[in-house]
Parts: sequence; C-alpha cells; structure tokens
Amino acid sequence: MLRLAGARLLDDRDYPAVRAALATDPVGSCMVSARVETAGLDPWRLGGELWAADSRPVRAGRLQGLCFSGPNLIPLRGNASALRSFADRALRRQRTCSSLVGPAEQVLGLWDELEPEWGPAREVRHDQPLLALDGIPSVAADPLVRAVRPEELDRYLPAAIAMFIEEVGVDPRNGDGGAGYRARVAELIAGGRAFARFEDGEVVFKAEIGAMSSTVGQIQGVWVHPERRGGGVGTAGTASVVTRLVRGMGRTASLYVNAYNSPALAAYRKIGFQQVGRYATVLF
Repeated sequence: MLRLAGARLLDDRDYPAVRAALATDPVGSCMVSARVETAGLDPWRLGGELWAADSRPVRAGRLQGLCFSGPNLIPLRGNASALRSFADRALRRQRTCSSLVGPAEQVLGLWDELEPEWGPAREVRHDQPLLALDGIPSVAADPLVRAVRPEELDRYLPAAIAMFIEEVGVDPRNGDGGAGYRARVAELIAGGRAFARFEDGEVVFKAEIGAMSSTVGQIQGVWVHPERRGGGVGTAGTASVVTRLVRGMGRTASLYVNAYNSPALAAYRKIGFQQVGRYATVLF
C-alpha cells in the first residue's frame, strides 16, 4: 500500500469503505461516485486516484477523509488535518487538474493549504448552492426539448462552446483547436445525455447530464440563447431534463450554481429544487 505524507492511495480492497463514505452524501459525491461505480478504485480505470486521510488501513469501514485527484481535485470529506495531508500529497507533483471543486468547507480549506504554491487562482467561486430534486418539477416541461442526435453534433457544438466560455471564462478550443472538447460533447450525445430545443436548426436551449451515479444525475451546461433569455425557455427546458432524470432514469436530479446568479437560482427554485449543500470551485 502506497503512503505519502499521511495521505493513503486507496485500491480495490478499500472499495466497501469508499462506497459507504460516498453513500453518506449521494448528491455531493455524485461526480466521484459515478466514476467509482463504473471503474472501481484502480487509478488507470478510474482516471485518477482516490486518497484517504488516514495512513493506516481503514478500521470498521470508516474513512476519516476522502479526496479524488484527477482532471479535477475533489476533496469530499475531511477535517483540517486531513486537508493538510491531501495538500502534502498534491504538492509532490506538478499540478495537472483544471479546478478544485466540491463541498465548500473542504475545497476552501484545501485551497488555503495549496494557494501558496498553486496560486493565484484564475477565479475562486466561494458560494455555489448545491440543489436537488427527486420529484416531478413544479413547472411544465418543454415538450420540444429532446435528446440531441449524433448527426446534430455540428449544430449543437456552437451552443456548447458559447456556454463554456460564459461559464468558465476560457475557450474550450484553446490548445488543440477544440478536438478534445468536441469529443467530450460527442460522447455525451452518444450516451443520450445532451438535450436541446432547436428552432430553425439553431439551439435555443441546451443542458446535459454530466456525472451520473446509480442514484443521482448532475445537470450541467444549462444555456439559453441570448435572444431568448428571460422568457422562461430555460426554466421549462431544465424541467424537461429533470423529468427525464427522475421519471426516465430513476435518479435524483442535482446541479450547483453560483450564489450571485440570482435569475438562475430563482428559476431552479421555481422548478422545485431545494438546497442540500454548498459547493465551491477554484479555477486555474
């Protein structure tokens, strides 16, 4: 078993304890649960590593701290000591993650440890309400919102790029001309997890189901064409995706949103979402 600075690299022998830890917060842990359920804990299959804060093997099935290190660094649980151990391990290698994201207490605590070496961040989003809905939306779903078909990728992609630039603040085509982002969007479409309303061949609403565990689906990339904003297109469109998740897939619908985005928060609450936690994101 590999150990480093108090943080322990988990493997498939720790699977029961990891699943038990993730089950304590199925909405908050959805991004990691989706990976673990599919790939187990082997880093190659998982696309990253899972770390525990304790340096000794788990006793009684309890993990005192848990952190995923992959394309994003996601600290799910742990006190100040656990976060220091995660920071120690992270700082022993070059940073490759594009963001630090997850429960706000853990993210901001870990960032305090990492900032002297990894800072400054491009942006720190301190307050992102984590919302969930496990019933039928309180507003009518838009019947014209449907799953995007693979042959519609080229019509869908400009809206996805526009959303990414607005939300993240960088162009996803930077670096490789957009090949990587196009491939990720195509994968979502192929999996039936990208949804849109088309008018005259143009996307006026879009959203995707990103991470999806056995119990929770996380909605991402909600976007409305600038000329159609303020007219309820986003509310009804999101209700359609929620309905697909809850009724069609048997999952709780979840998403997180910046606290300063009052129009989006109001729309999600109108749909029926309730706050179940608080996320934070550090963007590099």
